[in-house]
Amino acid sequence: MLKLYIIGILILFIAVIANVIAGLLHVISWYDAIVSLQQNGWNAFKQWRWMDYLWLFVLYPVILGAAAVAGNRLYEILAK
Repeated sequence: MLKLYIIGILILFIAVIANVIAGLLHVISWYDAIVSLQQNGWNAFKQWRWMDYLWLFVLYPVILGAAAVAGNRLYEILAK
């Protein structure tokens, strides 16, 4: 249970940082994407730039996946 908690906390912390980075890069976050889809339906996809797609579907998942790996390694270090 502790392992899951440590991994979850690290993912949450990194996700917050990643969302700040998204704002600095002027790309949409998942929150912005959901709001855009609610307001514009499928037409929202036409309004997004290639960098938005790259961020949402490639970079952000890789960052969060790396956070999970880092959280697992942190747990292994702490468990020794």
